[in-house]
Amino acid sequence: MLLAARVENERLRQIIKELQRYRFGRRAESLPEDQLLLGLEEAEQVEAEGFASVEAADPAKRDARARKRRANRGSLPAHLPRVEQVIDIADKICPCCRGQLHVMGEDLSERLDMIPAQFRVIVTRRPKYACRACEEVVIQAPAPARLVEGGIPTEATVAHVLVSKYADHLPLYRQAQIYARQGVNLDRSTLADWVGKAAFLLKPVHERLFERLKASDKLFADETTAPVLDPGRGRTKTGQLFAYARDDRPWGGIDPPGVAYLYAPDRKAEQPIRHLQGFVGTLQVDGYVGYKALAERNAVSLAFCWSHVRRRFYELAQSGPAPIATEALARIAQLYHVESEIRGRSPDERRAVRQERSRSVINALEPWLRQQLTLISQKTKLAEAIRYALSRWQGLTRFLDNGTIEIDSNVVERAIRPIALNRKNALFAGSDGGAEHWATIASLIETCKLNGVEPHTYLADVIARIVAGHPQSQIDDLLPWAFSPMPLKAVA
Repeated sequence: MLLAARVENERLRQIIKELQRYRFGRRAESLPEDQLLLGLEEAEQVEAEGFASVEAADPAKRDARARKRRANRGSLPAHLPRVEQVIDIADKICPCCRGQLHVMGEDLSERLDMIPAQFRVIVTRRPKYACRACEEVVIQAPAPARLVEGGIPTEATVAHVLVSKYADHLPLYRQAQIYARQGVNLDRSTLADWVGKAAFLLKPVHERLFERLKASDKLFADETTAPVLDPGRGRTKTGQLFAYARDDRPWGGIDPPGVAYLYAPDRKAEQPIRHLQGFVGTLQVDGYVGYKALAERNAVSLAFCWSHVRRRFYELAQSGPAPIATEALARIAQLYHVESEIRGRSPDERRAVRQERSRSVINALEPWLRQQLTLISQKTKLAEAIRYALSRWQGLTRFLDNGTIEIDSNVVERAIRPIALNRKNALFAGSDGGAEHWATIASLIETCKLNGVEPHTYLADVIARIVAGHPQSQIDDLLPWAFSPMPLKAVA
C-alpha cells in the first residue's frame, strides 16, 4: 500500500512539473523561432547603436565600416525598377587651366528605397459610338468581368487583403485601421465580403490541389484546432483543420511540394477517412488513433513519427533527473544523425545507409525499451512514453525499408505553424464557412511559399483569370507550382 502511494505521489509530481513547464516554461524542445528572432533582432539593434556611436566619434572607423558594407552587401535584385539620380559638379571648368572638363568615368552606387503601400484608383473608360445614319446603333466595348460586380476593389486589392489576413496574420479589423490611416475608409464587413467572394471563386482550385496531392504515393497528415464561433451557445466550439502535405525534395522526388487544409467540425476518425477516400500509399502521421482506423479500412500504410516519440522522453528529461529518458533520447539522436547525412540523396542510397547504420540502433532499442518497462511502475509518465513507442513500432520502423519515407512528420508540422499563428491573432473563425475559407486560401498561400511563388502576385493573377472565364478543363494551370503570370494588358 505504501509503495503504491509513493508511485502515485511520484506520478502526481510529474504531472505538476509538466503543468508548470506548460504554464511557465518553453513548450517546444527548442526555442520557438519567432521568440529567437525577436531576441536576435533586439541584440543586433543594440550592437548597431554601439557601432553608430563609435563611428560618429571616429571618422576613420566610419570609413572602414563603409568599405566593409560595400564589399559584403551583394547586389540588389535586377527586377526592381531603378530611379536614377545624378549628383554632378556645378562648374565643369578646370580650376588650373580654365579648360573644359570631360567625363572620364563615374562611381555608381545602389540603395534600396521603399514607397509605403499606397492606394491608387484605376479609372476605366468605355467610349460609346453611334452611327449618324442609323440612329438606333450604339456600340460600346463590353465591361470587363470583376470579382465584385459593382464594387470598388481590383483583383490585386483583394489579393492584398487575403495575403495580409492568411499569410501575415492581420485580422480584417486591423487591416481596416491601416487603410483608414491613408484616408480610405473600408468597413471590416466590406473586407469580409471580398474575402468570401474570393474564397468561393478559389474553391475549385483548392479542390484540385487536394486531388493532385491525393494522387501521390506518400502524404503527410496532421491536424490542429480551429476555434469557431458558435452563436447559438454564445461561445466558441472546437473545429479541426486537417493538413495533408507532400514534400519529396528530401529524396529528390520530382513532384512539386504542396499542402491542402480541410476544415472539419470535429476530430473523429470519419474525417480523415472521408478526406482520403481513394488514396493508396504511405501516410506519415503522429500517434492520433483516427489514422489507425483509416489504415484498417483503406489501402494505406502508416509511418509514425519519431519526433513525437522523442518529445515524450524530452518532457520527462526536462522535468528532472531521468536516466532512462535521457538514454532513450541519446539513442534516438543516433537515428537523426544518420538522417542529417542522407538528406537529399536518392531513395536507394537512403535505404542502404539506413539498413547499414540505423537498423542496428532500432534492433537494440526495442528490447531495451521492453526491459525498462518491466523495471518501472506502469502508472508513470515514463511507462506511458515507452508504451507509446512500442505500440507503434511497426509504423516507426517503416522508414528503414523505404528511402522515400521520412523519419518523422515534421514536414506537415511546419505547415501547421502558420495556422497556429493565424489562430493566435484572429482567436477564432466566425463560422464553419469562415473556417472553410481559411482552409481554402491558406492552402494556396502555403503551397505558393513551398514552391517559391510570391502569394500576392499569384492570387491576383489567378483571380483575374477565373473572373475572365478561365476554362475548368485547364484548372491545373492555376495551381501554384504551375503559375506563370498572365501578360499585362495595356491600360489606355
